Amino acid sequence: MSPATPTPDSGGAALELLVHGVGGATPQDMLDDPRTVRVTGDRTAAVYRRAEDRDAELRPERYAAGPVPEAYCWSNLTSGDGARALWLLLLPFMVVNLAHWMRPPARGHRPGLVRLYGVLVRLVALTLTVLLTAAACEVALDLTAWQCAGAATCADAHSWLGFLSVERGGWWSQPGRRLAAAALLPTALVGLLWYLSHRTWSAYEAQRPPTGHDEPAPAPGPVPETPSPGTDPAPHGGREPRPPLGRPGFWYGRRIVARLRAAHTAAGFLTVTAALLAAPGRHDTGARAALGVALQTTLAVLSVVVVRVVCRRGRSEHRLDLRLERALVTWLPGASLALLVLAALYSARSRPGSVSTGTLPGDAFFGSLTLAQGGLVVALGVVALLLRRPPRKGLPRTGAPGPGTAGVRSRTVLGGLGGPAVAMLACALGGVMSGGVAQRVADWLDGPATPGMGEGPLIGPPVLLSWQASVIPVLLLLLAVPAAVLAVRTACAARRLRAVVEADYAAERGDERPDPVRTARIAVCRARASLTDAAPVLVGVVSATALLLGAASVAGAWASGNVPGRAFDGAHPAVASLASATQALGSWMVGFGFLLFVTWGRRAYRDLSARRTIGILWDVGTFWPRAAHPFAPPCYAERAVPDLTWRMSSWTRRTGGRLVISGHSQGSVLAAAAVWQLPPTTRGRVALLTYGSPLERLYGRWFPAYFGPEALRGLHRTVDCWHNLYRATDPIGGPVLVPAEDGRPAVDAPVLLDPVAYGRTHEYPLPEPILGHSDYQADPAFAERRTALLDRLLPGVPRQRDPAERADHSGRPPGHPRAQPPDQPQPPR
Repeated sequence: MSPATPTPDSGGAALELLVHGVGGATPQDMLDDPRTVRVTGDRTAAVYRRAEDRDAELRPERYAAGPVPEAYCWSNLTSGDGARALWLLLLPFMVVNLAHWMRPPARGHRPGLVRLYGVLVRLVALTLTVLLTAAACEVALDLTAWQCAGAATCADAHSWLGFLSVERGGWWSQPGRRLAAAALLPTALVGLLWYLSHRTWSAYEAQRPPTGHDEPAPAPGPVPETPSPGTDPAPHGGREPRPPLGRPGFWYGRRIVARLRAAHTAAGFLTVTAALLAAPGRHDTGARAALGVALQTTLAVLSVVVVRVVCRRGRSEHRLDLRLERALVTWLPGASLALLVLAALYSARSRPGSVSTGTLPGDAFFGSLTLAQGGLVVALGVVALLLRRPPRKGLPRTGAPGPGTAGVRSRTVLGGLGGPAVAMLACALGGVMSGGVAQRVADWLDGPATPGMGEGPLIGPPVLLSWQASVIPVLLLLLAVPAAVLAVRTACAARRLRAVVEADYAAERGDERPDPVRTARIAVCRARASLTDAAPVLVGVVSATALLLGAASVAGAWASGNVPGRAFDGAHPAVASLASATQALGSWMVGFGFLLFVTWGRRAYRDLSARRTIGILWDVGTFWPRAAHPFAPPCYAERAVPDLTWRMSSWTRRTGGRLVISGHSQGSVLAAAAVWQLPPTTRGRVALLTYGSPLERLYGRWFPAYFGPEALRGLHRTVDCWHNLYRATDPIGGPVLVPAEDGRPAVDAPVLLDPVAYGRTHEYPLPEPILGHSDYQADPAFAERRTALLDRLLPGVPRQRDPAERADHSGRPPGHPRAQPPDQPQPPR
């Protein structure tokens, strides 16, 4: 379409599709009308209109002054169910999944490095599943069944352990049988994670997006992982490459999630199997010993298969991948569960005279796992730096920055190391939760003694977990330093911004002297909003500190000789005393945090505001598909983006009208992703209006391969009509920094003043509030920009319809229940 502004045809219909942001919104609030009707969709996500606008397409003369407003509500995708508050416990899985999408853009055609980056992230995610299951095994098998039930004083202090007590001499008193019974807890945990992942997979990933752009299946063979955006060649010879978020299969992760779910479920079962086989067969001989060796060999083989499944294939996005490896999805978890059952039967065989002494051999396992995570994160950082390196001479520079974007590219967080830093943060969360929970349970079982210090009947958890629990207060203390620096810097910035605020409102005030209190409030809001840009520094500090403290924990455990009961032996007396105190404090802090999670989750069942607060966390963290960890909370965009795409395509094709998709906050990210999915013929009829948008400020910096400068400039060239509104007091939204080019104006409008009036004026006789991130529609610039977008779109010719086929705007015949006039009651659903 020509960039020249066309003259709109009065006969063309116009529609404004509103998409709300984080925290959710009701259709009544979005449409500013208490009487709304559902046009299409279900109780989870739907499109609404005002009751009087239901048949607006049949009466276009009534809407010549402005577009028909329509609201897409998707908040129930993330915060509709109170039980989802308990997903806070899956936070490490969600964080490591984000690391997959934080890959820096490849400068040059480097599909091998891109593929290696994805493999490393998936391996880190696999270690988190093993770590969580191993922590459950440590609590149930080692601390409870092996140590506490094997000590008379501990078993007597906890009556619920009586049937396992060695003093009572019951059938379950033998160590192997106690372990077999305790294995039910981690097995149930893995089964629960599988069930939740399968249920959400059926509701999200397994639902085929109705894009209508399916491509023929490729020739048999392995499907390569998606190469770097902007650098990959056209997948079907000569065809123009699509932007990453515009590929047909981007929002359809059915195959990869099913594959990863099978591998992670099998890894969990195999971890429980390894814990069962760790001790019972120590004194077996003959056929029993051979059976134990056979089980351990099978365990090793299946472990190799799991790692191979995780490494072999990533996502396929250039088409809708409808295949499902049912044999793999079924037999891998099934074989692992069968091996677990055989290991439980082997462990439960009678071994008269066997006793449980010391601890299960978990020190070497947790130490090796910690070292593996650190090595994978370091390797991930090396790959990220290699991706950022300029290509050698003679190689295509398809990932090189374009004109006008060199200064923007430097805004990528941590110089491209955002993904490795976030992966390290996920490992730190997993380690802190594992070590702290194990230490807290040991404290509870041991009573007045101090686990890990050899003062009571219990020896305590592995030495490494005791050290990991001791670093929790240290980590929080180190976080206080950058927090204090940021507080001081914000106060200084607020002081400097007072002069800027007075200059911005000088024309309005005229000769009137500025109000120092009003000026200070506006300046403080602007200074606080700038704190968002300091988040990369905090993440970098936390990740680097976590890496160093993790290395210190391994070194401390090694220095103590990994001797159970002597966690801090070998250290300097002052260090040992300090470590003991921080260990106890860290144990209580983890226990308090766990209770806080549970309490918050229970509150979400009854309190809508608490549910909405928790939903904000998922709105930001679960936008991306589950590409690394299948047990992470599901991706709501795999439902929302196809919904918006299909609504825009069907409406414009049927009516030939003009459409403005208007997205606020996270809704602007969904709107941009939906526009990328539109076919080229439809994009010419759609304009994009974003406000309070984190497209560049958050997504462009943290996910540069998908929302970097080149991607946003490509979106501008694609839609041709795009305006972005932002305020200096907005902590989330900001400019998208897309310059004017090829006759198209710059995307960013001049920064909006907030509040719209400094003091009392004839137009605003009462004091105006500081709105920050909310209520952009209240600014007069919003309506002006929306009108300007509609004026740039050429109205099309609607499809001719037979009068006998009169239908409402959703395309349903008059007899359909949804086609009833708005003044008639709707039939029960």
